[in-house]
Formats: sequence, structure tokens, C-alpha cells
Amino acid sequence: MTVADNGSAGRSEDQPQPRPQALSREERALADLLQAAHLAAPHELPGLFERHAAALGVSEVVAFLVDLQQNVLVPFLPPDGPHDAAQVNSLGVDSTLAGRSFQLSEPLVQDRDAGDGWVKVWLPLLNGTERLGVLAVTVPDADALERDDDALLTRLRLFAGVAGELLMTKTLYGDTLVRLRRSAEMGLAAEMQWSLLPPLTFASSAVTIAGGLEPAYEVAGDSIDYAVDDGIARFAVFDGMGHGMRSAHVATLTVGAYRNGRRSNRSLATTARSIDSAVTAAFAGDAFITGVLAELDTDSGVLTWINAGHPEPLLLRAGRLVKAVHAEPMLPFGLDAELGETDDIEIGSEALEPGDIVVLYTDGVVEARSPEGAYFGVDRLVDLLVRNLAAGLPAPETMRRIVRALLDHQQAQLADDATMVFVQWRPDNQEALLP
Repeated sequence: MTVADNGSAGRSEDQPQPRPQALSREERALADLLQAAHLAAPHELPGLFERHAAALGVSEVVAFLVDLQQNVLVPFLPPDGPHDAAQVNSLGVDSTLAGRSFQLSEPLVQDRDAGDGWVKVWLPLLNGTERLGVLAVTVPDADALERDDDALLTRLRLFAGVAGELLMTKTLYGDTLVRLRRSAEMGLAAEMQWSLLPPLTFASSAVTIAGGLEPAYEVAGDSIDYAVDDGIARFAVFDGMGHGMRSAHVATLTVGAYRNGRRSNRSLATTARSIDSAVTAAFAGDAFITGVLAELDTDSGVLTWINAGHPEPLLLRAGRLVKAVHAEPMLPFGLDAELGETDDIEIGSEALEPGDIVVLYTDGVVEARSPEGAYFGVDRLVDLLVRNLAAGLPAPETMRRIVRALLDHQQAQLADDATMVFVQWRPDNQEALLP
């Protein structure tokens, strides 16, 4: 067989070939942004956003990133650009339209005071379902957002989606974005813990996960972790003994051992034994950490878990607390040096119903006390969770408001780390907790 030049074997010479369709101006803007971002450092992103969004017919493009405690939206400005940092203020999450867009993960339109017909649009910046902040753009007039079946608004949402992904990706390559999202100096122990954390929000077609961690800048011994794979979601919460660097070291080792067991596809019991062995070997019984290791079969809804001296998980169904699910706890990790392959570890099992929510938390949540001595308590935690979800708020916003209520209850002076994560199982036909 003769092979034609230029890979043309098998083609009909006289058959016309389809021509590539030219990109529209708007498509070219996104393509050029992605191309330019390949060789961009994190601090160069604001300039890229401003420059490439201009092709969409908008101006005054500024990304506002939420701070670590999700209280304020901080402008991300080019170091030598046209924007004056003194003239672009941070915006309150609870007191501005930009903050409302962040809370609801929805675009919102704000009229400008100048009366010139131009309007400001706030668009959520998301990485998957993790909320990073909002993107501010100014458009010629409100009608422009509604013409041609909302074409401009759709393009702006696409642009914000690309911007969000770039912001998350570029965070790994520099400290500009990390510093911007901090409103206080972070302790070394907290630095270690935050470097371990997965994104605090995740959603798929079968499961929604949202976590919270306080005090953000001093947390040491608490941590959460999760992984969602084909047919299974694995998640855990840990509470290390004490505070400071020793507690952070225990938590770091524990999360590493948990991930090692999980990624080796070991059983819950084998993973628990490996965590216990690692902590015992490293600290010789002088340190320990409590925790819950859980697995959710996302096809059947069967939840299994092991409790290592930790508060029992809560099961919520149809807007109310059903029970705290019980499995006879083993000793905290690091205290059971005799734990061997022949010793029994009780594995709890519960069949969930579609829409059920499982809540894991550390004792610093329910034992937080007001100045008058009142505990935050399980009832208050459940009530806040149920009421905010019933109001239609997304899962991460629900978690943010619970954390705010917890801090308000103790007047922002937590005596212990407070960490929680909730997981909802929902088959494909169930409404998600996230938009």
C-alpha cells in the first residue's frame, strides 16, 4: 500500500475538507487569557483579567478574594497597575452586595451612583464549589446583560469561572494570594495545619462536603480530611491532645498516616491500626489524638466508621436530628500500644436515606462556652445547620454562619480548637446543598 504525503492516505482528493470555524471575539478573549496564563506568575493575574475582559466590552475588572475567616473580600490589584489600593477598599461579606454575591454564589447587579447608565456586576469566583471571592466588572448598562438571551452575563460567568480556576492553580506557585487572604499573622502550628487541609467545600453528583476550622490563625491539633472516589467517599476528623507545636506534630503525623492507609486502599480497621502504630512509635505514649474515620458507599448509602475516643457523629434526616450514631470506641490513637491484628475494632454501620446528613465535630464546638458559662451544645449546632439549609443557603455558607455563631457565642475567644465537617448523601435525583 502506498502512503500519501502529509498523512493524506485514505482521503478523497476531490472531497472538500471542512474549514475550522473562526473564534468569536468573546471566545478569543477566553482562549487568549488561558494562553497568557501559562507564563504568568500569581501577582500578574489582575493585569491579565483586566486586559482580556476588555474584549467582552467591560471595564474596571477587579478580583476580590475572601479572607481566611470569610469576613471580608480583599481587592487583588496589580502591583504597578492603574488601580490605587487606597481607593479600592475591602468589602464586608455580611454588609455589601459583593458579600451577598459571595454568600449565595450568584451574580448580582449594582447600579452605579454616577447615574451614567453603567452598572457594576458581582460574579462569584469558584474553584469547583470552593468559594474564593467575587469578580467585579462594570458593563455599559443593565440592558446589555439581558440582550441576546443574557449572552453577556453568560460570557461573564464563563470568564469568572476561568478566573477562579486560575486563581486556585496559581496559588501553588507563590505567596501573593496566600498573604492577601490573611488578615493577621499566622502561628507556625496553624501554618502546618492549613497546609494539610483539603478544600473545605466539595460537591459531586452523589455527595456534598463542607468543613470549618477555628481559630483560623492559631489552630493546632484539629484537622479534617476527605477523598471522594468511584463509589466511595472517605472522610475523617481529628482532635490532637493539647495545643501548640506538639499538638500540630501529632495531627500532621496522623493525617499523613490516614492518607497513606486510604491511598493504599486499606480497610478502616487496618488504617486505624496504622495510625495508632505511627503515633505510638513517634511519641511513645506521651501524646494522643482522637478521631473518627468514616466511609460512605455513595451507591448504596451505607455509612461505616470507627471511633477513636471521639464525640459520636450526628445523623440528620428531613431537617431534624435522628440520633448520635454509636460504635464502641477504641482508645485514642497513640494510647493502644497492644492493638494488634487479632484485636477487635468495632466498625459502626448505618444505612442512610437520600438527603441524610452526617456531622463530625470536635469537642471544641459543643463545649465552647459563653462568658456566662452556657455551652454552645449539640442542639444549637443542629438548629443552626437545619435552619440555614432550610433557608436555601449553599453548604459552604451554612458552615460559615455556624462558625460565625460559634465565635459570637464565645466572643471570638475560643478556649479550644473547633472543627466540624458535614457530609450529605444524595443520589442523582436529590437536590444538592450547593448551586
